[in-house]
Amino acid sequence: MIDLTINKQGLEHNLKKAREQNILIPTIAQMQHPETIPEKIQEKLKSVGLWDVNPLNLFRITWKNEARESGGLFREVPNYIELPSALTGVPCRIIAMAGKWFPTGCHKVGASFGCLAPRLVTGQFDVDAHKAVWPSTGNYCRGGAFNSKLLGAQGVAILPAEMSQERFNWLHEIGAEVIATPGCESNVKEIFDKTNELKQDPQYMIFNQFEEMGNPLWHYNVTGFALADLYEAVKRPGDRFAGACFTSGSAGTMSAGDLLKERYPRLKLGVGEALQCPTILNNGFGGHRIEGIGDKHIPWIHNVKNTDMAIAIDDEDSQRLLRLFNTAEGKDYLLNTLKLDPELVEKLSWLGISGIANVLCCIKMAKYYDFTERDVVATVMTDSAMMYGSRIEELNEQFGAYTVTEAVLDHNIHMLGQKTDHLMELTYMDRKRVHHLKYYTWVEQQGKTSEELNALWYDTEGTWDAVHKQAKDLDELINAFNEETGVLKNL
Repeated sequence: MIDLTINKQGLEHNLKKAREQNILIPTIAQMQHPETIPEKIQEKLKSVGLWDVNPLNLFRITWKNEARESGGLFREVPNYIELPSALTGVPCRIIAMAGKWFPTGCHKVGASFGCLAPRLVTGQFDVDAHKAVWPSTGNYCRGGAFNSKLLGAQGVAILPAEMSQERFNWLHEIGAEVIATPGCESNVKEIFDKTNELKQDPQYMIFNQFEEMGNPLWHYNVTGFALADLYEAVKRPGDRFAGACFTSGSAGTMSAGDLLKERYPRLKLGVGEALQCPTILNNGFGGHRIEGIGDKHIPWIHNVKNTDMAIAIDDEDSQRLLRLFNTAEGKDYLLNTLKLDPELVEKLSWLGISGIANVLCCIKMAKYYDFTERDVVATVMTDSAMMYGSRIEELNEQFGAYTVTEAVLDHNIHMLGQKTDHLMELTYMDRKRVHHLKYYTWVEQQGKTSEELNALWYDTEGTWDAVHKQAKDLDELINAFNEETGVLKNL
């Protein structure tokens, strides 16, 4: 469970900082139901840009923001796209919820909030004494740096050196300390090594998304609830919520699947990874280009026992489709040959590289289980193509200028050509095998105990379920914090 013990000195420092900078902290309940955010805050948001470094943007950590760069409020239904069969090649409905309309353009700002908020409102993190360290493969450290800035704390971003240049540029602009570790997306151990080095200095407090239970708490209670709301809003008579797929970065989003499986017991939950680094599928290793996920280990916070399928996606597929969706020639093919709706074609830019991989996971799951027109499969678009313009330029340099002919080939080979290879329906013993892989990272290297590891498998009620329920306790602490600062009264 998440430690909610109060540190009085740190809490006093945080309260003082909040008063000085007019900081209010949203509750999990307000992220689920942003229409309940006080009217005074909503009125102020009408003049605030989505990415502005303004504490009020903490209240935009929700899937239900209006799709506006500035001044937007909230929608009843999350932003999403539905991908038609002409594009996916499968008869089922695939719905994908958009992370583009979060502050920073990625839902990881929510995961980082889930990790920081418990320590902030308890005083365990002291804004006067600590720097917030965000180990990441790219987007999580951006979310952490953003939240740190909003809350008056210094953020430290750790990410692999080979991530897209857009990430590094943005982090420097927001004033984060940036540490680039060797390697690419899948070089997570190098990140952990740097984190362990920083731990020796008491000024650094580590918010490790791969082990922090605030990450699944947030995704279960916010992403999971939003996906359920989305399905209920778009379902037709006779529809079934059949599946959900999420690639495993920190595996935080997988906990949204825990909520969905409770609400819809027949739902199949799939976890995706890169074919070039198939750690879950066959204990594999290697580098890959699906930015937004990380491999070579099993995250501590992945509830493997609740996962039905492992799916590996070739990173070449996600790269080629990124170019298809974000070039004039690709759009020409989608509009004039496939006859897709023009609004949908424009919204395909809401798919970043890992979002494309998520959709491909849904397609492979749909083919494996023979999903029909009555079935709905859901996923999320972690970020958008906004963060990958340099990758598209690199592809153009590598393969030459894009053409409509290449668009036809890319769609047919890299999307319609998806098969049921490189996936596994996980038996009980398969899941246990994957869970046991946590031992080598977390017990041998990161200081966890085998008793804690066994509890994650054998004591669901005392671990996963208990964490999910802590949203109520966290909200009580947040409300008390806001009441003590008095900021809302003076807003």
